[in-house]
Amino acid sequence: MPPRLSLREISLFERPVRFTRPFRFGAVVINAASQLFVRAEIDIEGKGSSTGASAELLVPKWFDKRSDLSPEQTVDELRRSIEIARQLYLTGSSFDTAFGIHAARIANQVEACAKEDIPPLAAAYGPAEIDKAILDALLRGKLANFFDGMAANIAGVDARLSSDLRDDDVARFLARSRRLERIAIRHTVGLDDTIEGEGGVGDQEENAGARYFKLKLNGDPQGDAARLIRIGNELAALPHDYRVTLDANEQYADLAALRALVVRLKDDAALSPITAKLLYIEQPMPRDITRTAPLGELASWDFIIDEADDSYDAFGAARALGYRGISSKACKGLYKSIINASRAARWSTEGEKFFVTGEDLTCQAGLSVQQDTALGALIGITHVERNGHHYVDGFADTLPTEAEAFLAAHVDLYERSENGIRLAIHGGELSTASLASPGFATSVHPTWSAMAPLRPPKTKILQEQSI
Repeated sequence: MPPRLSLREISLFERPVRFTRPFRFGAVVINAASQLFVRAEIDIEGKGSSTGASAELLVPKWFDKRSDLSPEQTVDELRRSIEIARQLYLTGSSFDTAFGIHAARIANQVEACAKEDIPPLAAAYGPAEIDKAILDALLRGKLANFFDGMAANIAGVDARLSSDLRDDDVARFLARSRRLERIAIRHTVGLDDTIEGEGGVGDQEENAGARYFKLKLNGDPQGDAARLIRIGNELAALPHDYRVTLDANEQYADLAALRALVVRLKDDAALSPITAKLLYIEQPMPRDITRTAPLGELASWDFIIDEADDSYDAFGAARALGYRGISSKACKGLYKSIINASRAARWSTEGEKFFVTGEDLTCQAGLSVQQDTALGALIGITHVERNGHHYVDGFADTLPTEAEAFLAAHVDLYERSENGIRLAIHGGELSTASLASPGFATSVHPTWSAMAPLRPPKTKILQEQSI
C-alpha cells in the first residue's frame, strides 16, 4: 500500500529572475519574471516528519492570454491560485496518499478559482507546485528516489480522475517506467531571436549542440512561412541531423489560417528543410476554438495541445478532434502528465500513434529544471524543450553558495563556465544520473532565508475575493 501522509505547513516564497535577452512567444515579451518556491512540511504515517520543495516561474500571459488583462494581472492570478491551493491543502488533517490529497482538492480548486475569474489552466498551477513539494517530502522521508518511488507508485496514483482509464492502466504504466539515462534538449527559437550568423539558429555556441529545435510561430501564415524558410536554411547547414517542432502558442485564429500554413509547408519546396524534419505542431489555435474545431484532414500532421490541456479530460477530448499528442509540463501537474502518458501508452496499442511531449516555460536551474527533466525521463520523453539555459544566465541571481551546492550535488547536470554555473549540455543532451537521489530529483533545497515571502496579488478584484 502507498504510504499515507498529512500536511503540517506550506510556505510560499519568490525570487526575481532576470533574462539575458527578450523571450517573445505569442503576444508577450518576457525580460524578467519572479520564480515561485514552495516548501511543504508533512507527517508520514508511522514514519515522522519530512520537508520537500518545488519551484517554477510565475510566467505572464501564458496561463491566461485574455487581451484585457495586463501581464501583471495574469501573474497575480497565479499568485492567487497558489494561495487558494494552500488553504485547500491545509484544510483537514486526515492521512491520505500524496495523489489522494491532490485528487480530493483539485475540483474545489478549479471551482474556487472560477469564482475569481481565474481560468482552469491557471487554477491548476497552485496544486501543481504544492504536489511537487509534497512528493519531494514523501520521497525524502522514505529515503526513495523519484524513479524507483514512482515505479512502485509511492504516490498512490490511480484513475479516479480519469473515467476512461482503469487503476491497472496507471499501475502498469508506472511499473514499466525506467529512468532515461540521457534526454536531448530541444532548443527554442523565440520570435525575437537571431536567425542568421553569430548567435543565430545554427551557431553551436548558441544552441548548445542541439539536434532538436522548437520554432515559435506568430499566427500569420505568410510571415511564418518566410521566417521558417530562413530558419530552415540555417538548420540545413548543421553538421548533423536534426528535427523540429512548431509552436504557435494559440496565435492562429482559426482552421482556415492554419490550413494556409499547412498548404505552404506541403507545397513550398523552400520549406523542405522544415517540413522533412517536422515532428509535430503544438497548440496552433486558441484553446476555446481548439475545443470546437475538429482538425479533419489536417490531423495527419500530428498536432498536440498545450494551453488547451486544462483538465484531466483534455487529452481525450483532443483525441476526438484529431490531435495525437499532449504536452507534459510540471507546472500543469505532474500527476496529469503521468495519467496522459498512461493514456498514450494504452491508446497506442490500438493501432494508432499517440504521444506525450516535453515542453518548458523556462524552467530555471535548480529545483525547477531538475524536477521537470526527471518527470520527462520517467514517462519516456526522449527530448524536451529547455529554455532556462538559453534566456537566463545560469543560476542568475541565486546566491553563489546555493548555486555551488547544486553543482556539488549534481555534478553531471551542471558545470562551471566563465560566467558562472550553468546546465552541462554535452552533445545536445542532459544526464539524469544525479536526479536519482532521494527526493524528487534533488539533493539540495534552496536557501529559504534569502527569499522573500510570496507577494500578495495586487489586482483589486483578486484581493477582494476569498474562497
